[in-house]
Amino acid sequence: MKFSESTLKEYAAPLSETEDAKCKRAIEMIRDALKNLGYTDDNKPLTLLAEDTASYSIQMRSSQSTERVSIFVQGSYANNTCVRTESDVDIAVVREDLHEFSFYHNAESSTTTQKDKARAFKDAVEIELRKSFPYQVHRGNKSIKVDGTTYRKKADVVPCCAMTCYNNWIYGDKTSSQAGIVIYADDGQIIRNFPKQHIANGRMKNANTGYRYKKAVRIFKKIRYLMEDCGYSSAKNISSFGIESLLWNVPDTVYTKYYALGFIVDEVLTFLRSNSQSISSYQEANGIKKLCPKSGDADKYIEFIRDMNTFFNYAYGE
Repeated sequence: MKFSESTLKEYAAPLSETEDAKCKRAIEMIRDALKNLGYTDDNKPLTLLAEDTASYSIQMRSSQSTERVSIFVQGSYANNTCVRTESDVDIAVVREDLHEFSFYHNAESSTTTQKDKARAFKDAVEIELRKSFPYQVHRGNKSIKVDGTTYRKKADVVPCCAMTCYNNWIYGDKTSSQAGIVIYADDGQIIRNFPKQHIANGRMKNANTGYRYKKAVRIFKKIRYLMEDCGYSSAKNISSFGIESLLWNVPDTVYTKYYALGFIVDEVLTFLRSNSQSISSYQEANGIKKLCPKSGDADKYIEFIRDMNTFFNYAYGE
């Protein structure tokens, strides 16, 4: 499929201020619902975890106990890489007082008490959301979905706990650690994520590449959706998060070689094709977790890169 430079500029553009405002109202609705659980924000305003993103956040505390909660937007909206206006906004609701200390690859570090309290917290959040938004709330395995309106974004609310992960296997230093979140899914899964590191790393990568990295991410995401619509199974086998992480591993110099977006896309594809044997060692954009933790994961990215290379035809000068 042919892509002109003007088309790629449209794909590379961030979402509108209207979408940003809808994200803000989505986190405000979660904050207001938690007030019914006895939490207060002490009349503090929402703040941003990072400029030029919709990474809104707020700290709350219980007026009746030592419980503390932080709420923040994560995912593509927080990273300013969302390309579809109908996408859900991911909102983490973190119990800071339920804090896990573990080594990253010790999946059994959580206590039964911790898990029970975390699930009880998810139940309580769900109940209050249902009271606030009747018939608009749907519980999922990892999150609670709240339908959107013309006024606010559809939200994926993720009740979770704070985590400090000692990852000496990464740095060779037992004293090193990373702060993250741990999600206790309804089916028993334990998922550990590092959304704030993702936001920080993405901003740094974007600055180091002359603000080309996030433009390229948006273009790749948009083209993935087009490929999916055209029946490419490889486009269905990887996520938007996966694309963002894949491109985060591409050296900065690959992005800074050209100014034209079409040439940048071609250069990124060429690098990934030439270095496909290294994809199995790539990290997620948080710089901590492996992008391809399971055997065969890298093959999915390699297949997508091959198909996109065939699908993408830069119409220079058109």
